[in-house]
Amino acid sequence: MWEPRKNHGGQRVLLTAFIVLFLPCSIAFGQVPDVCRQLLMAVAPEWNSQRATLQAYHRDDKNDPWRAVFPADRPVLLGRKGLAWGRGAFSPPNDKLPRKSEKDGRAPAGIFSLGALLGYAPAAPKGTRWPYIQVGPYDAWIDDPKLPYYNEHVRVNPRQIPDWFESQKMRLGDKAYTWLLEIRHNTDPPRPGSGSAIFFHVRRGPDWPSIGCTTMTLEDLERIIVWLRPEARPHYALLPREIYEKLRNEWKLP
Repeated sequence: MWEPRKNHGGQRVLLTAFIVLFLPCSIAFGQVPDVCRQLLMAVAPEWNSQRATLQAYHRDDKNDPWRAVFPADRPVLLGRKGLAWGRGAFSPPNDKLPRKSEKDGRAPAGIFSLGALLGYAPAAPKGTRWPYIQVGPYDAWIDDPKLPYYNEHVRVNPRQIPDWFESQKMRLGDKAYTWLLEIRHNTDPPRPGSGSAIFFHVRRGPDWPSIGCTTMTLEDLERIIVWLRPEARPHYALLPREIYEKLRNEWKLP
């Protein structure tokens, strides 16, 4: 649903108001929440990797083992400079490894809830149960830390278009952004400069890394979108293999 508010310049905008199921749970350090029944798990070879493999998992109860959904792990592409700790459903450890920052070219590592699905089409792929927002000519996602509503989706009033809109508007007609599934990094609340606009989206090519998103083939992304169930409280975990193997049991990962 949409809630009208004013930005600092007095322009009327419409902000996405996410329902409660999108809010991250209060969990122990690094662990997958007990309420989570669907998990997307991606593992990269190391911190500077541009590639990872992803598998979807399901469980019926918090004490059940995770069960793989795909017959085989799926290849995904990450940031061109690899990974850095992100701000998601838990606080990263107090180590000296890099933290995600705006335009650093790194994908956020950690565990994250999922936000809205956005796209150009009038409707989401057939069979989708995940909330969907159609992107139009007045939609923007703010990636400038100096602007109000940093790392938020806004829809401006076409009769009062703010000066910043042209540099922040969402692209129309770009095949890579056919579907955008938000990875809720740096959202609760956003910290200016800690990274914004992190999504699952379609890859531009098999050897073309992103600037921080997790990308894949259109077919794989649509399969994930249709598979997601809001009541299963799905999350996304992305880690380098060394961290994954070290913390797999403690963090309740597959």
